[in-house]
Parts: sequence; C-alpha cells; structure tokens
Amino acid sequence: MTTRLTARGWATAVCAVLCWVLGVWAAYPAIVGLALALTATLLVAVLTVAAPTPVQVSRTVHPARVARHDECHATIRVENTARRWRVSISGTDRVAGAPIVFDFPTLAAGEHAATDVRIPTDHRGLIEFGPLTLDRRSFGDLIRVRRVHGDTASVLVEPRVLDVIGVPPGMRRGHAGADERIAHGGTDLVGLREYVPGDDLRRLHWATSARRGQLMVREDADPSQPFLTVLLDDRAESYREGGLDEAVDLAASLLDAAAAGRSAARLVTVSGALDLDLPVEPGRVEDARLAPHALAALATLAPHDSSAPLRMQVSSPDVVAVISGSDASAAELVLTAAAAPVGVVAVVDPSPDRLVSASGGVLVLHGPRAEELAHGWRTAVAAGAAR
Repeated sequence: MTTRLTARGWATAVCAVLCWVLGVWAAYPAIVGLALALTATLLVAVLTVAAPTPVQVSRTVHPARVARHDECHATIRVENTARRWRVSISGTDRVAGAPIVFDFPTLAAGEHAATDVRIPTDHRGLIEFGPLTLDRRSFGDLIRVRRVHGDTASVLVEPRVLDVIGVPPGMRRGHAGADERIAHGGTDLVGLREYVPGDDLRRLHWATSARRGQLMVREDADPSQPFLTVLLDDRAESYREGGLDEAVDLAASLLDAAAAGRSAARLVTVSGALDLDLPVEPGRVEDARLAPHALAALATLAPHDSSAPLRMQVSSPDVVAVISGSDASAAELVLTAAAAPVGVVAVVDPSPDRLVSASGGVLVLHGPRAEELAHGWRTAVAAGAAR
C-alpha cells in the first residue's frame, strides 16, 4: 500500500502550517481558526482512506488460449462491499508490462462496475497481466491511497493455423533401395483399441476380440502417407521484424494438416530448442488436430542468437519443409531440403521477387506473410498429387 498527498492536499497542508505559525506568532484568533479548519479537513481526509478499501475485485479472461490476431479481453469487475459509504476509485492494470489506466464511476454501497481490457495478440507468447492496482481518493481529493488487488493472470497467444489442405504424396524406400511413390488406398495395421458405438463393424479385429473377450477395432494407416519433417529456423539473424511469427504460423499450419491427414510428423528447430515427434494419434479422423502441447511449444518459441548451420538428418520416407527468413542463406536452405525425397523451402520475405520457384529439384516459396506461403504450399500439394 502506498499513500500520497495530491497537489490539493499539499496546498492544504502548507496553508495549514503557515496559518498555525502566523496565527500563533501574531496571536490572531481568526488565522488560528483557519489553521484548525484546514487541519481538521486533512484529518477527515486521512480517516476516509485509513481503512482498507471496501471493494472486491474479480477478473475473468476469455479465452485463456487464443490464436494470434484473434480478439481477447479481460473483464475486471469491482464491487463496493461497504454498507453505507460511497467509494471513488481508479485503477491501473499492467498488460504485457505496459500500464493501462482506467476510471470507475463513484460506487454507492453495494454497487459494482465492470470494464474490459483488451489483451494484445499481435505476437505469440505468454501475455501476463495484473495485478490490478486501485487508487482510492479521499474526501476533497486531498489524499490518494494505492493498493494492489488480485493476482496476475496470463493468456497464451498461439500461432495461427491456416488452411494448407494437406501434405504432398509420400515416398517410400523400395526393396531395391530406390525411392518409390506408393499409390494411396492400401492400409497398414498400426494399432488396436476398444470398440466404441458408431465404429465401422468391418474394422473389427476378430482374432484379438476373441482372445480378450471384448470387441477390438483396427487402427489402420495408409502406407503412402508421408512422414512430414518441419525444420523451423529460429535464428534471430534470419528474420526481419515480425518474420519469426509468420514462420511459426506456417509451421503450425503444416503440422496441423499432417495431423488432420493422419500423417506422422516431426518438428525440429535449428537451435535445438524444440524437437517434437508427433505420431498419429488413435481416434477418429475428423478429430485429428495438432496436439495442444505442440501449439504451446510453438507459442513460446523465442528467437535464438545463434549462428548454428542448418543441419538435419533426413531419410526416406520423408517430406521436409524448411521454413526460414529472407536473411538466411538461400543456398543453405535449398541444400538442406534437397536431402529429402520431397523438399520444400518456405521463406518469409517482406518483398519477394517471385512467390513460387524451383532450385535443385526443391520447390521454393516466398511470401511476406504466412497466408502467401500457405497458398504456395497448396499449389505444391496439388502439383504433387497430380504426378
């Protein structure tokens, strides 16, 4: 708690001291009376703010996890819990370290007021806000008391998930050692789970059901489904301002498309800060999305001041997407992607000369935002499916 005199309070205090000194020295009763009045006014002001502020503060955040650029607000509700007294307060909330000042109307006994505070979602990360600091004004606005109410809260701003429709057709190592493209339509048994009402009866695995004494359902996968590896360049020197956020948006979109298409995936960063395996989770196809823990990891990924080279071991079957910024070495990006049977390079470039090109058998995408890169990826998927 902090207590301070306002400008009006300082003026009153100084006048009271001068009146006391002058009135006593001159033995002038009128001036002494004025000094008494000013002193009494200050005492009343102190009494009105001496007790704890009779307010109850509550905060609600909606939603607690939000995609970048989506709307997010915190609602602050203040209630005067006093039985008789009116309360006049203003508040300061800290959002991402920046103070936001707002005023509440004077609240009568039992009244409450609410205000919305916008949470900035322009950048990924954990946005912390609070605690709420309330300023209470005394009688005559001579003294102001500042008290901290409530705890801090946070909102996780996640990367956007854009529509990239899928992953290019898969490649698989053939018996002779050559890379072969496998036609869609086959299935491999990848797991078993208990029967849930609504499952297709044709997928029942009768042998296992008989052994366990309960119905078991096959979890099948298309052997031609590609294994997507996303190599995300998280070096600060590779991007211009805001570029890493766009790159992370694209990475999240590609991984989400792989999950929706029942394809296993892996996320690797150049600095080594992230190395996530994202296998195909059992369940219904329509429920498949990027795992929340992967989104949270991407949301809090920070740029690294590292000059580590782009190195990654890739093997067939593999589709590799290398995502970087315009300040990275183009030759290094293409060389890394070319090590995979299917390689794509996506570059966040504020002023690209062309959006789609090819180099060394690798498709190279340029765009200032994740939306343009996602459009180029859709073109790559459509072209790969047509071959």
